[in-house]
Amino acid sequence: MAPLRRDADALAAVLRGGTPGALTHREREVAAHLADGLTNKQLAALLHISERTAESHVQHILAKLGFTNRAQVAAWAAARRRPDVHA
Repeated sequence: MAPLRRDADALAAVLRGGTPGALTHREREVAAHLADGLTNKQLAALLHISERTAESHVQHILAKLGFTNRAQVAAWAAARRRPDVHA
């Protein structure tokens, strides 16, 4: 089911005028916090959202980037912060 969801998300992004895999502003914000090592509970408290919403953001990021775990997202987000590293 995950590959189908990933394809659907990519198609939806294209139809919205974005590029496949493009993260929303909120998803980029969540990814940056994942790079800081925050848990879903900590994300929820910081962003004033439910834990379930935080979990959904993480799942959407994973699907859009084609990653399988939050450590990959954290590494991706950390690399994007550094100007000398190209992700």
